[in-house]
Amino acid sequence: MDGAEEFEELRPLLFSIAYRMLGSVGEAEDAVQETWLRYAASSVRPVSLKAYLSTTVTRISIDVLRSARVRREAYPGTWLPEPLLDDPYEDPARAVELAESLSVAALLLLERLSPLERSVFVLREVFAFGFDDVAEATGRSQAACRQLLVRARRHMEEGRARFDPDEEERDELARRFFDAMARGDLSGLQDLLSADVQLVGDGGGKAPQLARAVAGAGNVARLLARVHPAMASTGITCTPRPVNGQPGAVFHDRDGNVLRTFALEVRDGRIHTVHSVINPDKLGHLGPVADAWAVNREVRQARRRSG
Repeated sequence: MDGAEEFEELRPLLFSIAYRMLGSVGEAEDAVQETWLRYAASSVRPVSLKAYLSTTVTRISIDVLRSARVRREAYPGTWLPEPLLDDPYEDPARAVELAESLSVAALLLLERLSPLERSVFVLREVFAFGFDDVAEATGRSQAACRQLLVRARRHMEEGRARFDPDEEERDELARRFFDAMARGDLSGLQDLLSADVQLVGDGGGKAPQLARAVAGAGNVARLLARVHPAMASTGITCTPRPVNGQPGAVFHDRDGNVLRTFALEVRDGRIHTVHSVINPDKLGHLGPVADAWAVNREVRQARRRSG
């Protein structure tokens, strides 16, 4: 089909735009597919296919985001973005900026923006689109887009996390964290956590989840040191790997089904936030999903047996 090959070349960019707009792998994939369907059904053959398709996927994402915001207001418990293990869009010259914009912390900040502010920020700040293309994509004037960007930048700067730039140091900290967690090493965990660390969980009402965030190094360390050795005794494995561009891990049950993910936010040489996603609806793109309720019962039994 005419344009199919060019579309496939641009698919990673389109997905990356849509994911940062929506915070959902499934919704981003649907937005990209809808973009293709609209392009294939149209007689338009633009001078710049990249600009045309980026405009289309942005407008679709804006519409989806407007309805998604209503759903998220009624979401049971804490809403976190769907974990993404690999960003298909690669730009080695901007790898650090792209990874930071993919982090859970950045995506949660983007949730504070209006759909138009979010689209302008993503296109301009993350993907360096010109204001002419941003204006076309959002249906606003360049002047209006500049004003939207100023507001978006202000909101993002007010809560922006300052990530440690040294990737090797972050990875080493994560390795020590997961080792200490597996051993149930309480003091080892406390040494790696910031004083105001938070453990935030997203079960979506469909899996065992924390009633509220657990705060403080002592509380978080005690919870992790108590639970994870019991999890390991039931066959649960923890595979460290980047999640949303930051240190993290994927947990599987004994049958290899995905149980949950951890994404770590590191600041000033300590782990500042642990984001845990266990909602099965947000894990299906990673593989077959575990029965979190059954796993939880088994872990509880293991803890009782161990005293």
